[in-house]
Amino acid sequence: MATSQPAPAEAYAAAKNRAARPRLTEFVQSLPFEIDGFQHSACSALEEGHGVLVCAPTGAGKTVVGEFAVHLALAQGLKCFYTTPIKALSNQKYADLVERHGADAVGLLTGDTVINGDAQVVVMTTEVLRNMIYSGSRQLDQLGYVVMDEVHYLADRFRGAVWEEVILQLPEHVSLVSLSATVSNAEEFGDWLVTVRGDTTVVVEEHRPVPLWQHMMVGNRMFDLFAGEDAEGELQVDPDLVRHSRELDRQSSMTQWDRGGRGRGRSGAPRRTGFRPPSRTTVIDRLDRESLLPAITFVFSRAGCDAAVGQCVRAGLRLTTEDEAAEIRRTVERRTADLPQADLAVLGYWEWREALERGIAAHHAGMLPAFKETVEELFVRGLVRAVFATETLALGINMPARTVVLERLVKFNGEAHVELTPGEYTQLTGRAGRRGIDVEGHAVVVWQPGVDPEQVAGLASTRTYPLRSSFRPGYNMAVNLVGRLGTEAARELLEQSFGQFQADRSVVGLARRIERNAEALAGYEKSLECHLGDFREYAALRRRVSDREKVLSREGVAERRDAAAESLRALRPGDVIAVPGGRRAGLAVVLDPGLDSGSDPRPLVLSEDRWAGRLSAADFPVPVEPLGRMRLPKHVDHRAPRVRRDLASSLRNTGIVAPATERRRSRGGHVDDPELASLRRALRAHPCHGCDDREAHARWADRYARLERETEQLRQKVRATTHSLARAFDRIRALLAERGYLDSDEVTEHGQRLARLWGESDLLAAECLRHGVWEGLAPADLAAVVSALVYESRRDNGPMPRVPSGPVSEALAGTVRLWAELEGDERRHRVDRTREPDLGFAWPMHRWARGESLSAVLTAAEENGVELSAGDFVRWTRQVLDLLDQVAGVAGRGNSVGRAAAEAVTAIRRGVVAAGTA
Repeated sequence: MATSQPAPAEAYAAAKNRAARPRLTEFVQSLPFEIDGFQHSACSALEEGHGVLVCAPTGAGKTVVGEFAVHLALAQGLKCFYTTPIKALSNQKYADLVERHGADAVGLLTGDTVINGDAQVVVMTTEVLRNMIYSGSRQLDQLGYVVMDEVHYLADRFRGAVWEEVILQLPEHVSLVSLSATVSNAEEFGDWLVTVRGDTTVVVEEHRPVPLWQHMMVGNRMFDLFAGEDAEGELQVDPDLVRHSRELDRQSSMTQWDRGGRGRGRSGAPRRTGFRPPSRTTVIDRLDRESLLPAITFVFSRAGCDAAVGQCVRAGLRLTTEDEAAEIRRTVERRTADLPQADLAVLGYWEWREALERGIAAHHAGMLPAFKETVEELFVRGLVRAVFATETLALGINMPARTVVLERLVKFNGEAHVELTPGEYTQLTGRAGRRGIDVEGHAVVVWQPGVDPEQVAGLASTRTYPLRSSFRPGYNMAVNLVGRLGTEAARELLEQSFGQFQADRSVVGLARRIERNAEALAGYEKSLECHLGDFREYAALRRRVSDREKVLSREGVAERRDAAAESLRALRPGDVIAVPGGRRAGLAVVLDPGLDSGSDPRPLVLSEDRWAGRLSAADFPVPVEPLGRMRLPKHVDHRAPRVRRDLASSLRNTGIVAPATERRRSRGGHVDDPELASLRRALRAHPCHGCDDREAHARWADRYARLERETEQLRQKVRATTHSLARAFDRIRALLAERGYLDSDEVTEHGQRLARLWGESDLLAAECLRHGVWEGLAPADLAAVVSALVYESRRDNGPMPRVPSGPVSEALAGTVRLWAELEGDERRHRVDRTREPDLGFAWPMHRWARGESLSAVLTAAEENGVELSAGDFVRWTRQVLDLLDQVAGVAGRGNSVGRAAAEAVTAIRRGVVAAGTA
């Protein structure tokens, strides 16, 4: 059977397209799959010389566009930098590109790893590129393309500014390839890129290449979340799911959990228990039987992830064959060959390997990097089939699954338990469905009492995830910008940031409201015109009279309350008084003056109608005076009904009569106030006072005044928004100049050191070096002290951690003193404040730098009340290494601090810390 041939016109168009884009044609032919339309559009724009912004769902294949940029650079003899937000993704991308282009063509720079850094294609974290720009690195020569993978990270509150710094300062001739998750304001972000980078093509792809089916698991039953669409095309929640979950919700609210585990109540009868969610083993087994593995289950707790793995292993769950288990063991041994044998037990190596051989693993930030990378490789290869992970797995690492399971829709954000946002839900479930492997992906929410399927449907169907800039200037950025560009050019650069771009766009809406208000004010002004004179002037006088009356009224109330309180202090037990108003009006006898309740006395009284309670100055608009006295028993129990009855009878029999309430009140209560009297004379003398339409004009004047106040508030908001980043930059410059880091447009010697210190506590580190706080410290001592600037406890309410005595304790105290001084200046200058040094890692760091074993260090940390896993220890230690490297570079080998820092780096970079790094 003959194959159909394309029509001559189609063949001609295809040939013309290939001729116009030879590099793209060459690239496509090298791929083992056909590229999608959005990929073709983005790549075509790139070959035509445009920058591109590609927004597409997870797994849609947007990295193909980044790989085409690499192809173009290699073909044109230019350099390409491929940036990622995290080291794990950089390592993964490096391996992919080496496999495609060879080790000679590709390099890797991630701070602690340097491989072939002069290569034509270099994968790096975004911070590395930012630092290269500020240092004027020669590696920027011949740079043709920069790929910014996961560019939506610029919304990250801690690290987002780095992306904008790079975008704003890359040379104009560099083509920028920005790859982002789907965001609802892609066009706005694209408009900004056009403004600061020139011609940029925005390509948005909403379609998932692998369809995603949404489910809820209620008990042992699996329901589809949606039952189809209605006539308007709106997704409808499965009514059977709603009915079943609500019935279980009702039952669970009527019963209780058998927390004691005995199964019987006090009477011996079986205890009714509430709904229990299916166990993790049950969920995985169900997914396995329905061919829905491999699966990632998001748990939102490190301990929960580890516990889930333990539960599955203890239950005997096995998801692998003998051959697969043998292959897993070989991979584990290859991946962990660099780990010291002595540390394997404390790392939990044997339990971890056993779970892996069963096809089960955890994945979270507390794991050793070598363990996490092994899990990632085995999962991608299909050997590990059930992973329990925290949400960090969803941040860019290429680890797709057939199914994603969400145990809960609430997570702890570091401060409180909060519900997942639609964006977070989509990011997590976006892992489901492997392109080229699965026909469809599946997202499963495990039902818990109180979870409404309608709520889940809202999360699953919402498609509005705006990208919001978190850009703000910092100390290091300020000195680098001033040194590189000068003050005015630096301010102009900040004005071009996406943060200011979004702020200015919000001002457009405010400006339109101000304009509409101005038109309304003009109309009001005509309506309040008076033929006798200037009514706006007359209305202003009326407002001044009213304002003065309110002030005097408040002063009068305060004076009367003070006088009433003073009169209450003079009362004694047995005094008969008159309560002037309210439900307790009438005679009352004082049982207890209540003078021990602070500055405001609260006398305990008994009224004629047997009520006993405390009164305050608020109950007496005028001072109270005793009307007489009556004898009281030695001990009065006012809570006893009989006592209250007898005392009320005695009170009525005294013959004392409550005086009539005086209701006399002068207008405003302050006719003798000279200022008020003067304002009233001016008001009566004004021509408009005699106008027959005075009150009608006054109503329009009140409307005018209200709208004028609202408009001024809008103007103040515009003033606060416009140039807000430049003003923040000016406040930072003022603080830096005051502390000697800047001198007008010049960066001082101290500022030059600050320019080479990167981190959250950059200025504090510079201050410690400048004031010699770290002078004379041994390498291990310096490592311990430096750790306070990078470490951040997971809990901030624990006991004060132990720190090494002597030089370490003194240097830490000096560091904290400098921080306190700096924080005071930051408050005064109204700039973001530097985080307080955290001493929780000093003791473990000191012991490690002294050469102690990992087991001893982790045991000491636990005894010191510091929660620290092996993975946490390696992660924090590598951050300490990074800062020590910076200190060594800034201080220099000729300085004792610089030498100690360099020696500390050598002492620390060993064992599990060195494993997996160059």
